[in-house]
Amino acid sequence: MAIITFRSDEQKETGQSLSVAAIAAQMAIEHNYKILIVSTSFKEQTLEGCFWEMEKSTNQNQNNLSVDSGIEGLIRVLSSNKTSSEIVKNYSKTILRDRLDMLLAPTTDDYNQYLQICSQYPEILRTADRYYDLIFVDLSRRMRKIEKETIINISDVVVVNLIQRLKTINEFIELKETNDFFKRRNVMVLMGRYDNESKYNAKNITRYMKEKKLILTVPYNTLYFEACSEGKVIDFLLKFKSIDETDKNNVFIKEVNRVNENIIYKLQELQMKS
Repeated sequence: MAIITFRSDEQKETGQSLSVAAIAAQMAIEHNYKILIVSTSFKEQTLEGCFWEMEKSTNQNQNNLSVDSGIEGLIRVLSSNKTSSEIVKNYSKTILRDRLDMLLAPTTDDYNQYLQICSQYPEILRTADRYYDLIFVDLSRRMRKIEKETIINISDVVVVNLIQRLKTINEFIELKETNDFFKRRNVMVLMGRYDNESKYNAKNITRYMKEKKLILTVPYNTLYFEACSEGKVIDFLLKFKSIDETDKNNVFIKEVNRVNENIIYKLQELQMKS
């Protein structure tokens, strides 16, 4: 149904992977969609670590992380043309049954092999799009430009992740002026690790950037970031599924829900105009 790709050109930490984890997981909990998260990282497991304790997972569930059951195995099957609409699901790992799966990042430590795998992501996403309602792609900066651009071009929505500083905001404004892609209707802006106490809060940034809608945010939340380090994002989100307005964690949940509402609205809007 739709591919939503999160991207960033920042060298500093934007919190992109942790934002993807919160947004996709909350979407799966709150809505009746079949969702796939696609991790594309090289030699790091930040996104995977949000849902599983990776050291224990590696030792106890080798079959879930081996080259025969992950993306490497999937690529071999796709190359043999033995495909079906569910083939990507068969090589993904379940987070929430019938709701949320993840296609784990490549296991290789060889960068050239990683690049070869990356060249297959566009086909994988097109295949997955026939089965899943929503696909959330955590796009790695380690990919070559050609693969990143191909993935972005086949995406229904592109979420640009920025960090909360004036230099970054100005660079994005300049990018919009010089690159028509960032003026497209399907491009959304997100501030991860967001601090509302900063002078560069969402309202001020929105005015400064002359955006029509309030910039999207995923606020910094201590309990959430601890949950990410312990593989307990689902537990965290379920714990606060019904949350009191006065609870300090309410802002985090409210903002993540606002991101998801905007994504759904954007997809509906684009579908109506297509």
